[in-house]
Amino acid sequence: MLIMPDGRVASRPEVDNSLPLFRLAFRPFFWLGALFSLLSILLWALSYTGQMAFSPYGGGHFWHVHEMLFGFASAIIVGFLLTAVQTWTKVPSIKGPTLMALVGVWLLARILMAVPAIAPDSVIVLLDILFLPLSALFLARPILKAKLWRNLMFVPILLIMAVLNGLMHMSNMGAISLSYLSLSHVMVMMVALVMCIMGGRVFPMFTANGTKTPKVAPISWLEKLSMLSVVLSVVVVADLLPLPETAGAGVLLIAGVSNLIRALRWRVWVTLKTPLVWPLHLSYWAIGLGLILLGLVKLNLMTNASIALHTITVGGMGLMILAMISRVSLGHTGRMIQVGRVMNLAFVVIVAAAVIRVAASGWFANYSTGITVSAVLWILAYGLFVMKYTPVLFKARVDGGPG
Repeated sequence: MLIMPDGRVASRPEVDNSLPLFRLAFRPFFWLGALFSLLSILLWALSYTGQMAFSPYGGGHFWHVHEMLFGFASAIIVGFLLTAVQTWTKVPSIKGPTLMALVGVWLLARILMAVPAIAPDSVIVLLDILFLPLSALFLARPILKAKLWRNLMFVPILLIMAVLNGLMHMSNMGAISLSYLSLSHVMVMMVALVMCIMGGRVFPMFTANGTKTPKVAPISWLEKLSMLSVVLSVVVVADLLPLPETAGAGVLLIAGVSNLIRALRWRVWVTLKTPLVWPLHLSYWAIGLGLILLGLVKLNLMTNASIALHTITVGGMGLMILAMISRVSLGHTGRMIQVGRVMNLAFVVIVAAAVIRVAASGWFANYSTGITVSAVLWILAYGLFVMKYTPVLFKARVDGGPG
C-alpha cells in the first residue's frame, strides 16, 4: 500500500516481470518488420542485379512481391492493430507467450520462404497463411468483449488479406489461373485502404498536437467519398465487377483526388518543422497520387503500372510505416514524441528512395541502377530506425507503466 502526500491510499502498480520485447505487439513486430524489410530489399537487390544466387520459395520476383506485402507490411499492420486495440477497448491485448507464439509463426514463415529447401511446400504455405487469421482472432476478442463495433471492420480486412495470401500461393502453384502479380495489386490496395482509414483517424490529431495548431474538423461528405472510393478502388483493381475501363478509371481518379483534397485540408505546410508529422502528410499525398496514376493506366494514358504501384508502396507505405512506427514506439514506451537528426534523415532518405524508384525508368540509362540506388536508400532509412529504436523496443517503459 502506498500513502500519497494528501493522505490518500494508492494501490501499488502491478510489476510486469515478462520480457519487455513481448509486452505489447508493436515491440516485436515493428522491430522484426523493419529489420526484415531491409534484409529482404538487400537480398532482392543483390539477386536482381546478378550479384548473388538466391532461390527463395516461388522464385525471386514472387518472393520479393509477396514478402514486402505479406511479410513486411502485414507484420507492421498487425503490430499496430494489436497494440491499438488495447487503447481502443481498455481490454488487454496479447502479450507474453501468446505474442511470442504469433511472432514465431510469422518469423518461421519468413525463414522458410527464403530457404524453402528445409521444409515441404505444404508446411511453408500453411505457416505463412496462418499468420493473418490468427491475428484477426486476437484482434476480434477484445473488440467483441468491449462491443466496440466501430473497430470491428479491421477483422474482415485482415481476413481478406489472408484470402489474398492464399490465392497468391495457389497462383504460384498453378492451382488457379489468376496471376500472382494481379493479386498482389489487390493487396497493395488493401494496405492503402488501411493507411487511409488510420490516416484519417489520427493525422489531423497528430498535426494539431505536434504543431500546436487547431485540429482540422472533418467534412462529412468528403470523408465518406474518400473512403468509399478507396473501397471501390479495391473492387476495381480486383476486377470483381464487369465495369468498363473508363468507369474503373473514374473510380480510381475520384479516390485519388478526394484523398488529395482530404490531405490538403490537413495543412502540410504547418508541419514542415515537425519531423514526426510531415512524413505522414507526404506519405498520404503519395497514396492519392498513386491512385490517380492507376486511373491514368486504366485510361491507357500511362503504360507503366509499376510507377503507380511503387508510388503507393515505396512513397506511401514505406514512408508512412517508418513515421508511424517511430511515433508509436516512442508513445507506447513512455517517451517524448520527438526524434532527432538521425530519424529526420531517415525520413528524407526514404522519400529519396521513393522518388528514385518511381523515376528510375526515366532517370537512369540502366534501369537496374535506379533499382539499386532506391534499394540502398531504403536499407539506409530502415537501418537507421533499427539502430535508434532497438534499445527503445527491447527495454521496459521509461515511466514504469505496463506495455
